Amino acid sequence: MSCDRRPPVEPQRHIKIVSRRDLVLGASAAVAVIGLLASRPALAAGTEAAPAAAETVVPISRVPLSEGLSASRQFDEALGVILKDAEPAVGEPLTLTLPELAENGNVVPYTIAVESPMTDNDYVHTLHLLSTANPQAVVATFHLIPATGKAMVSGRMRLAKTQDVVAIAEVSTGQVLVSARKIEVTIGGCGNE
Repeated sequence: MSCDRRPPVEPQRHIKIVSRRDLVLGASAAVAVIGLLASRPALAAGTEAAPAAAETVVPISRVPLSEGLSASRQFDEALGVILKDAEPAVGEPLTLTLPELAENGNVVPYTIAVESPMTDNDYVHTLHLLSTANPQAVVATFHLIPATGKAMVSGRMRLAKTQDVVAIAEVSTGQVLVSARKIEVTIGGCGNE
């Protein structure tokens, strides 16, 4: 028999402190998944979604682009998939905030905001950010739900060269909003494209 007189060992509890960044990323991921499932009822029900309709090309005239700048084929195709046959409303209540000049195309800040009540009957469910001259036209897509509370996103993107950046908001009422801004890029951020 042992004469060990040590006190009994208490089980250790490990408490992990979650950073604000991890909390925001986790919440954003949850909102994105919920928004994706809500926008695709067939996936939420566990069945396979119907095949997408044939891609259509939307005439550039439906989106206000800067004179003298051209849009890529990828932009035309992405715009066609998003807008389909909708006639977008230009400007308010959608705002796209960008700097007029980006000295470095690798890090271009943006903010997309929509004045919306964000109620169950009237809310912005999707925000798209497109570039007219990047190798990949779709920069980002954000899925929102009424619980998001505010239809606003911010981030940073890469831009290959001087071009228009287009924001599109899809509202639960069927309305589609669009806003475009020209940005001068001094040093491109997409390699040799």
